[in-house]
Amino acid sequence: MKRTAVVTAGTGGIGLETALGLASAGFAVTVVGRNADRGARAVDRINATRPAHPGRFRSADLASLDDVRLLADRIASDHAAAGEPLAVLVNNVGAMFADRQDRDGVEASFVVNHLSPYLLTELLLPTLTTGAPSRIVNVTSGAIGVAKRVFDAVEPPGGYYGFHWYGRAKLANLAYTLDLASRLDGTGASVFAADPGGAATDMTSGTLTDPKIVSPALRLLWPLVRRKFERSTSGPASVAARPSIVAATDPALTGRTGAVIGAQTRPVAPFRAATDPRIAEAVRLLSERHAPLAAT
Repeated sequence: MKRTAVVTAGTGGIGLETALGLASAGFAVTVVGRNADRGARAVDRINATRPAHPGRFRSADLASLDDVRLLADRIASDHAAAGEPLAVLVNNVGAMFADRQDRDGVEASFVVNHLSPYLLTELLLPTLTTGAPSRIVNVTSGAIGVAKRVFDAVEPPGGYYGFHWYGRAKLANLAYTLDLASRLDGTGASVFAADPGGAATDMTSGTLTDPKIVSPALRLLWPLVRRKFERSTSGPASVAARPSIVAATDPALTGRTGAVIGAQTRPVAPFRAATDPRIAEAVRLLSERHAPLAAT
């Protein structure tokens, strides 16, 4: 039976390299993105490798929760009509903003980096569990180390600093990932986080030069921290995609769940705060409040 995979933000960078790796592994891959031209080019790249199954593109603005709902409905309908299980969902989408922005009335970084993949995953759980064994892979980031660990509201108190807010949203998503793994244990749907380590992408090249993205306490040190971060994000996207590809395909992970696949493509210990059940519960309540499964 045909094995299918969906990769969000799959039209360029790490997402496209992930899609290419999955196509090479025999999956029928659908890439998701906003831009139809980039989507067509990504499909051309996939098909140029002569995969077992041609690539597909689905258009969606993953910063819009309404678009996420429509996307989930289309994916579920596609698989139901074709009688094909969804074997892999890779939530690769991510974004960092220098200045505070809103999406659907909610701070944009939290929407893109957590609420969007959370909502897409939850809406596709029936499709993923019906097609088990299946895998869900959520891409995480080392930026969670600078995150505020308070989730009483979408935004913590204090000024807006994009790097910290990005890390906080990624921390929320990692806590959700580990909690979801526990929820789905025994269903045949495995859940993994993948840490790409870093690569030169549109996000890293376009944002890190602005010192406003970090708090004043870090700003004096930011030139040094930024250079270190840029060195760690200067590798090719094809290398940064390997943890996601391993999480989605490695037979050694069969029967396992809740693992974090590190940049060296081996399981690593999760960031400790993401394992705190109090944080997981706060993230769950916040997610349900701002991204209800039924549109309101």
